[in-house]
Amino acid sequence: MSPQPPGTPSRPSWPSHPTPVTSPDPATAPPVADPRWARPALLALLLVTAVLYLWSLSSSGYANQFYSAAVQAGSESWKAFFFGSSDAANSITVDKPPAALWPMALSVRLFGLGAWAILVPEALMGVATVGVLYAAVRRRFGAGAGLLAGGALAVTPVAALMFRFNNPDALLCLLMVCAIAAVLRALADGRTKWLVLAGVCFGLGFLTKTLQAWLILPALAAVYACCAPVGRRRRCGQLLLAGLAMVVSGGWWVAVVELWPASSRPYIGGSQHNSFLELTFGYNGLGRISGNETGSVGGGGRPGGGGGGGWGQTGITRLFSADMGGQISWLLPAALILLVAAVCVLWRARRAVAAEQAAQRAEFLVWGGALLMTFTIFSFMSGIFHQYYNIALAPYIAALVGMGAALWWRRGGRLAALVLAGTVAVTAGWSFVLLNRSPAWLPWLRWTVLVLGLLAAAGLLAAVGLPARARAGAPQRTAAPDGGVAAGRDRAPRGAAGRRIAVLAAGLGVATALAGPVAYTLDTVNTPKGGSIVTAGPSVRGAMGGPGGGFPGGRRAGMWRGHQGGVPGGAPGAGQGGQGLPPGAGQGGPGLQPGAGGPVRGGKQGSRQGFPGGFGERRGTGGLLNGSKVSDRAKALVEKDAEHYTWAAAAIGSQNAASYQLATQKPVMAIGGFNGSDPSPTLAQFTREVADGKIHYFIAGGRGGPGGGKGGPGGDSGDSSKITAWVEKTFKKVTVGGATFYDLTREA
Repeated sequence: MSPQPPGTPSRPSWPSHPTPVTSPDPATAPPVADPRWARPALLALLLVTAVLYLWSLSSSGYANQFYSAAVQAGSESWKAFFFGSSDAANSITVDKPPAALWPMALSVRLFGLGAWAILVPEALMGVATVGVLYAAVRRRFGAGAGLLAGGALAVTPVAALMFRFNNPDALLCLLMVCAIAAVLRALADGRTKWLVLAGVCFGLGFLTKTLQAWLILPALAAVYACCAPVGRRRRCGQLLLAGLAMVVSGGWWVAVVELWPASSRPYIGGSQHNSFLELTFGYNGLGRISGNETGSVGGGGRPGGGGGGGWGQTGITRLFSADMGGQISWLLPAALILLVAAVCVLWRARRAVAAEQAAQRAEFLVWGGALLMTFTIFSFMSGIFHQYYNIALAPYIAALVGMGAALWWRRGGRLAALVLAGTVAVTAGWSFVLLNRSPAWLPWLRWTVLVLGLLAAAGLLAAVGLPARARAGAPQRTAAPDGGVAAGRDRAPRGAAGRRIAVLAAGLGVATALAGPVAYTLDTVNTPKGGSIVTAGPSVRGAMGGPGGGFPGGRRAGMWRGHQGGVPGGAPGAGQGGQGLPPGAGQGGPGLQPGAGGPVRGGKQGSRQGFPGGFGERRGTGGLLNGSKVSDRAKALVEKDAEHYTWAAAAIGSQNAASYQLATQKPVMAIGGFNGSDPSPTLAQFTREVADGKIHYFIAGGRGGPGGGKGGPGGDSGDSSKITAWVEKTFKKVTVGGATFYDLTREA
């Protein structure tokens, strides 16, 4: 190595501007070696993430019993495994495609039914997502950026929530990060195989949560079409091949289901005409955007900014609201600031830009496009929207924060200091607002974050203004290869003191930015979660429906369509969780512990599980969003002679049926599917099954949601209501362990 020229500082106070890459193909440049600490730091990050996600995992029991029952069914029957049936006798499927159930069902087949067998695959998906995100960010921006991105994702509250839960969102998040990582590799070297791999990830994502997997597809396709390092014709061919891979990897299962005779497969849950395509484009598709969701529990805000409706206020501020903010928005302002600043500075340099900077710009466009597409749709969609959906945003935010911080730290100078200091100050201020929504929870933390964050921002600004002790002949300004944008015009050299202050301020800024999410995440990890709607962190002031946003999207109980003034199955105005709650719903409904039937804590003041206890839940009676507590006597009754029947029992709604199925590990028919509003079975079909001796008991009292396409259980014309009325009139009632059963083999 040649000696430095006289007068050159031996160590810059900020990392110097990266040497421009002169090769037209950045993929041909040799990879930059990681520092020695990179690999141990990565291993430490993955280990801490694994401990965080596995800690006290079994305390949540079966978590969402709706999916756990389908997992149990898939572990008993390969047909149920393939279709995603709610029970091993294949009466009806869950209202999603089955890919997310497959890893859990295989785990249960290997290790037996239990909380760990169901939830450990989800936690491992979380660790894998952090690792893939690290690798994707590190490749272009370095190990430090990758570690910051991976750490930010790991402690995002909604990510910690869902990677410890059994909803489909964990697998979907992993597949979307893998898809983006593959697109970035394709952007780097132009190889078709990476784009095809991305298409496969999107196809598998479709089999996980249908059209939600394709929200970011237009943005990624547009960036590749504009920025790929190959000719236009080749780009078009590659995109067509990727689309074909997506269709094949996601469409094979759809084709089998649609071609399979309906009489020999389970009913497609969530649809009104036993069609997966209807489910895809209706209830789980365009209906989520417009709010027109036949068969759902209601929903439907007015489209456009400021629209309100059944699933909360829509508009640009939706994800910052009391219901959503603490789940995902801690670093969202920082990600947006760093995205805009990075794109602007890289775009200004487009005529003289080095290949490396062009590649960086493309990566910002990929992650930023994914963030903006998802953010916009989530903000304005009028259909069903739950707080935990926001996990989809977590990796995009984390990646932009890691990339943006690394980019501006390396560039140095006054502009970089302004961007970083402003980002830290805004993040500290927003963290104060979020923490202030729970004033009784760690009251010291919000002030600590605010004060230290502002101190870190001031330190970053001060470090730029500290003059270096220049030697004779040392230049006071340097020329930047891009004409001054990167470093030359605004660089003021600093000495060792300035560098130390900059490093300390940056470290303090990262710590304060992550302090709020870490606190929320630790609270989430230490709180058992159960039911269909779960949230991270403590109770929150200002959320509709009680502290913590106890209703989906802020819906008050009295707003349920067709049930003004009350909740189906509950008394108007009762309860503590919000207006119109049924008795006891504000206390957190009992969940089912594996093998025991003990309670799962629903959260503080009836808020942390969305609708703790479900609608009208009483002992032995399931609700829409949570199951019931199954007593030992009730369990013994259902298990009696169960081997002589196809279904040991039947119940209205999937949650009530799931409770008994998990307790007994016997098939229980979920009449009407999740909402109780699917026309499966019809009254004629149910009476035929009873006459053939296939169902032993009918469990009374289960409640689904209103608004079904044929009336639902809340209406007089619904199939569920007709079945209930016929059973009550025809068969003998038995009360056991606080629950009411009808013996379908003994007429009244």
